[in-house]
Amino acid sequence: METVGDGRTEQEARTVPEDGNGPGRRPVNLPETVRLSGPGMVLREWEDGDLDAMTKLFDDPDVAYWTPLVSPFGPQAARTYLERSRQRRVAGESLQLAITVDGGEPAGEVLLMFRELGLDMAMIGYSVGAAYRGRGLATAAVRTMTEFARETVGVDRLLLEIEDDNAASVAVARAAGYRLTDAPPVSLEEKGRPITLRTWEYAGSDAREANPA
Repeated sequence: METVGDGRTEQEARTVPEDGNGPGRRPVNLPETVRLSGPGMVLREWEDGDLDAMTKLFDDPDVAYWTPLVSPFGPQAARTYLERSRQRRVAGESLQLAITVDGGEPAGEVLLMFRELGLDMAMIGYSVGAAYRGRGLATAAVRTMTEFARETVGVDRLLLEIEDDNAASVAVARAAGYRLTDAPPVSLEEKGRPITLRTWEYAGSDAREANPA
């Protein structure tokens, strides 16, 4: 079952390593509109008409458990989330795309998050709705966003942060070509429970081929 990878999908709650945050960072310039295709899925920009679908996707016990998103996640939360995602995009902080099968109904979300790291380092987050899990959509979305970040945007290093207990997200990370690093785990408290995040880094197509989806 694919649930959430990179554990945290709400940027305010993220913790990022310090080693990519020095002077001389290259600025982030994202294309005006992004639409990406991968095996069996299309990534596209969120639209105003997606608010109902967003509510259905994110108002879910698994999403509530593995991410900092508010719970219950109702229509107002969806509107706020969409507005914030657009503000972050304009600021060059993130790119948040809906995961779809054919460019229509959203099945989840994949995020490319820069914060203050510029192009030295970025993080990817992902979530797939309950009705769409088990189809390989998260793996395809992470692979496609990784390729876009590296080849089009020019990101040097791509990371995921995942809780060890999130077996579905660990499986997606491996299948998408990411490997667990030896970076110290990050411990914090979220929604009243302690969590420990481990860092995964993209290791290239060789790692992906060794861990097929």
